[in-house]
Amino acid sequence: MEKQGLGFGREMEMTIFYDGIDIGTRRVDFFVEDKIMVELKAVSALDELHLAQAMNYLEAYKLPVGLLINFGSKSMEFKRVFNVKHPDNADYKRR
Repeated sequence: MEKQGLGFGREMEMTIFYDGIDIGTRRVDFFVEDKIMVELKAVSALDELHLAQAMNYLEAYKLPVGLLINFGSKSMEFKRVFNVKHPDNADYKRR
């Protein structure tokens, strides 16, 4: 059986639109299977600013979920991040 890996893109730059107007571009570390954004950090600890950035990327790219991973602390940290404005996460707000 042939082994196949996950599809991913690295350092992908995408145009961001607001009300149909091109307002610039953003670059995310990885996209996995065109569905999951992965943002990598190398800081002593993740803080609210890092989480806000990841959530902002999800909204801008209209993705339901992402991962924020930090390799800079003593132990690797990760957080699953949800775009609560995405239709796939309609139930998430209620929890």
